[in-house]
This record gives sequence, structure tokens and C-alpha cells, in this order.
Amino acid sequence: MSIADYKQGLGDHGKDTKLNLSSIFGNVDTSGMTPTQFYGTALSLAYAIGDDALTAAVSAEAEGKIEENVVGAAKLAATLMAMNNVYYRFLHLSSDKQFSKMPAGLRMNGMANPGVDKADFELYSLAVSALNGCGMCIDSHVGVLLKHDISAQVIQNSIKMAAVLNAAATARRIA
Repeated sequence: MSIADYKQGLGDHGKDTKLNLSSIFGNVDTSGMTPTQFYGTALSLAYAIGDDALTAAVSAEAEGKIEENVVGAAKLAATLMAMNNVYYRFLHLSSDKQFSKMPAGLRMNGMANPGVDKADFELYSLAVSALNGCGMCIDSHVGVLLKHDISAQVIQNSIKMAAVLNAAATARRIA
């Protein structure tokens, strides 16, 4: 299944989402992202969203454009952010700041060696963190990305991708 195939299941209510999917996947070269950044981010988001058809469509689009290590890093970003975003969102939202002083005690060894460039992994993690609504994580990842000279355009495009893929999964689910 391709993104074009996936769009067919979005219904009339997904018209804008179809256009946005076409825009995003039709302009990879002008996104400012490398193929590893673009497809790694898209895969991370698809895994985090949990829509098997969307994951298949994004995987088909990525086929032949990325190495297998990018797939592993995308899975790692989705998995680690599923944990971290819940924990750090709690710390951020809790009015009782005693929890912020306690050690997290969560294993995150994969972040030290994610199998792709550190900045690329941070981009994947940022997009998933935005999807999951973790402000602390968003701030942290943006800070690291800016230190790695990742442009505001690339950062914005990763978040637009998160928004559009989330909308696509929603449109398909309610079709």
C-alpha cells in the first residue's frame, strides 16, 4: 500500500488531509530534510500512531530510499518516546514539584546509540513528542536540534508531518 492508496480510505471528510499528504510526500526534496530524516520521521510517527495501514503506506514510500538502520531507529524513537512522553509530561503538568526532584529510573540506553546520526534521532523523537503532547520533551529535542544546526524549516516540517499523519489516521478511523 502506498500513500496514494492510503488516501483512498480517508473519505470526503479527509479531503484537506489528502491534499496535505500529497503536499508532504510530493515535496520530499524541498522539505529541507535528508531522506533519512524525512522517512525516519514519517516511520517514527506511523509506529507511534499505531495505524497498520499507515505504517505500511509510509514503509512502501520509504522502500529503497533508506537503510534498515533507519527503520530500527524509527521504532526506537516511537518506543522510547511512548515511555518518556508520559513520564515527562506528568512532571511538567504536576503542580507538585517533588516528583521533578526524584530520579526517573527509566532505562533509555538506546538514545546513546540509536543507529543513526544523533540529530536525525532527535528529529524523530521531537515529532513523536509533539504527537504525544510532551512540552518538556519538545523543548529538550528542539534545543538539541538547534545546537546541531538543524534549521527551523526542518523542525517545522517534522511537526507538520506529525499533524498530517495524525489527521490521516483519524480520518481513516472514522471513515
